[in-house]
Amino acid sequence: MAFLLNPSFNPTPKCLPHNPQNISQRFCPCLINSTISMTHVHRRRCDCYDLHKELVPYVEAWSWQNSIVQERKTLSERNEDFADSLIVLQHQPVYTLGSGSSEEYLKFDVEKAPLNVYRTERGGEVTYHGPGQLVMYPIINLRYHKMDLHWYLRALEEVVIRVLSSTFAIKASRIEGLTGVWVGDQKLAAIGIRVSRWITYHGLALNVNPDLSPFQKIVPCGIRDRRVGSIKELLRLTFPSNSCSLENNNHVNDYELIEITHESLIREFCEVFQAELQYKHTLRGISEGQNRDLSYWKSKAKDPHRIYKA
Repeated sequence: MAFLLNPSFNPTPKCLPHNPQNISQRFCPCLINSTISMTHVHRRRCDCYDLHKELVPYVEAWSWQNSIVQERKTLSERNEDFADSLIVLQHQPVYTLGSGSSEEYLKFDVEKAPLNVYRTERGGEVTYHGPGQLVMYPIINLRYHKMDLHWYLRALEEVVIRVLSSTFAIKASRIEGLTGVWVGDQKLAAIGIRVSRWITYHGLALNVNPDLSPFQKIVPCGIRDRRVGSIKELLRLTFPSNSCSLENNNHVNDYELIEITHESLIREFCEVFQAELQYKHTLRGISEGQNRDLSYWKSKAKDPHRIYKA
């Protein structure tokens, strides 16, 4: 998946029957053979909204992101943007397309879609989100990290590569010319972002133990000659049994695998982005002293248009 950069913010995603919004600037990132490094010394605060045990409707997470980005841009203009944000969750089953995604990568009639389908403002082609897939939406002001979008994509990939290596002894890699994280010809993590005034949103999705069959009804990320994989699938190949296993042969069930992966994702994200995480029990305003619950953020942004409802 690719990413989209637009200095102006448009909070309304396009409906599928309409022509997609013109893209002001699109990047096709290539592999940068360098170690991910930070340009700042002190850890920056990052407010974490951890909903990884919940199945969140896509429309709600989309609305939260857009509302937070709007407020963050206002704070940034006043030099009062003191913290980044991170939303972690699982989604209810859904297909999403980027602003410029092509319908040719859908293997079904959109008027008879098997799941809800949304077109968003991110870059990249169609993908699937659902239970068993951990999604991270970092809302980061790159002015306080590194104002380089290729660096940011490589950093997101680095988070996943470290998780797979340190926790599961799985050797993952990048593929030149493609965004995401791969093990052989299997894509385990998809990345699709948008950046507005150097503030990022959307993010990455890591397949832990999802049902992979919905991917068969699309061409994931528009890549026809490769397939989608999961951590659970790879562990089964390494440790054949009725359940997954870690390197020390301690068997884990699906719930435990999600928990182990989630803990590792958070840890590696903090290391790569030098973040000091502060957990929030509600989605709160970025300004100090402003408590925001979920209904506030939902009211601040328009709901995305559902393209087709299953």
